Amino acid sequence: MDKQREKLFEGIRRQIAQLDTIAIGESRLPVLQTVIDFVQKKRYAKEVINLNFVCTHNSRRSHLSQIWAQTLAFHFGIENVYCYSGGTEATALFPKVTETLIASGFGIKTLSGGENPIYSIKYVPDVHPIIGFSKTYDHSFNPVANFAAVMTCSHADKNCPFIPGADRRLPLTFDDPKKFDGTPHQTQKYAERCLEIATQLYYVFSNIK
Repeated sequence: MDKQREKLFEGIRRQIAQLDTIAIGESRLPVLQTVIDFVQKKRYAKEVINLNFVCTHNSRRSHLSQIWAQTLAFHFGIENVYCYSGGTEATALFPKVTETLIASGFGIKTLSGGENPIYSIKYVPDVHPIIGFSKTYDHSFNPVANFAAVMTCSHADKNCPFIPGADRRLPLTFDDPKKFDGTPHQTQKYAERCLEIATQLYYVFSNIK
């Protein structure tokens, strides 16, 4: 386990070492428990664990959640976890998200530009990168069945009550850092949201047996 954790990029290891799950409010724990229960049930059954993180535009919170979930599953040695993301519509992965992830230690390269760029996102040198780009939750890149739809924004949670093919639909909403775009607080607020998401997903995977 320790050798596997050491494979993570140094910046990510430092970020993970600073995560403090004590800061998670008591009212949040039952919400996180629903994700723990899904992952644990699949793990006990020795089934593939597919998590599709859904937000309206698949531009911010859903990507942060997908990337941290995949990274923390690796960190804790939870095998057969495959994380995806999608939206109710496709836009683009917001550039501040990639900047924030780079600041957290991730290695990111642009594979293609245009209105909806495609990124290679690595958390460890010798594992296939996460391919990041904006897409709908039912895009062919994502699973069509046997997955949990993890709703990361309240708008998608309220307006998309049914996700075809999902075994479970799990609301795990976070506040949108978009409201701080173009303000002096933008960098700080994106870092805070990234940290919050990482902390809560650390709690989830640290409780998997």
